[in-house]
Amino acid sequence: MSENDRGSEPALTHVREDGAVHMVDVSAKQATVRTARASAVVVTTPETVALVATGDLPKGEALATARIAGILAAKQTPQLIPLCHPLPLSAVEVSFALTPEEGRIGIETFVKTTAPTGVEMEALTAASVAALTVFDMIKAVDATAVIEGIRVVEKRGGKSDIGGGA
Repeated sequence: MSENDRGSEPALTHVREDGAVHMVDVSAKQATVRTARASAVVVTTPETVALVATGDLPKGEALATARIAGILAAKQTPQLIPLCHPLPLSAVEVSFALTPEEGRIGIETFVKTTAPTGVEMEALTAASVAALTVFDMIKAVDATAVIEGIRVVEKRGGKSDIGGGA
């Protein structure tokens, strides 16, 4: 299907004319500084968020564990997502915002590189694995916790920026 067959929608870059998926060749693109932020939320009980805040969970300190898991996940993205390019990551940050009264653990990740392609997938992978790690750490006290809202919050560098302020 060509661009004209679908109206104004852009062509899928990971699909060849014959319909086969492939890794996009980014060798002609300029290496620029590229950043991405992603987020996720773990919804649990106020009591569980309080345990996370104090580090008193049966499995131990959830936030430090989830931070390390998120950083490691960002670095492993090309091994997990088949068509992602291996990128030299220059920064990976994982932060948390606890809202005990709402039973919410917010997770935000930031990833930075200088490369010919962006780091949205690395930021999303970091947020997802950090959320999964929080879930694993709290499931003994709240087996009904839910992970929601995994999304790209901001992308900078390359030909299209999304999210954030100017």
